[in-house]
Amino acid sequence: MAKILITSTHGSEDPTRAGLPFMVAKGAVEGGHQVSVAVVGDGTLVMKQAIRESIFPVGLPALKELFQFAVEHNIPVYV
Repeated sequence: MAKILITSTHGSEDPTRAGLPFMVAKGAVEGGHQVSVAVVGDGTLVMKQAIRESIFPVGLPALKELFQFAVEHNIPVYV
């Protein structure tokens, strides 16, 4: 099992890049790894529920679903 820190710097200005770190975290947890996510810069905006619920990455699940997975699996999100 690896320990992984994923950094996110994008928010609603780029929905796909905002969702990618949480998709990678989901895959890593499902693969048996220990994961944390750090949001910085514009990435901190996804911590607001209203913004998170309005982000729909292309080709990925909605950010609210990915974030809910992080909450349910106790993935630390550092701001």
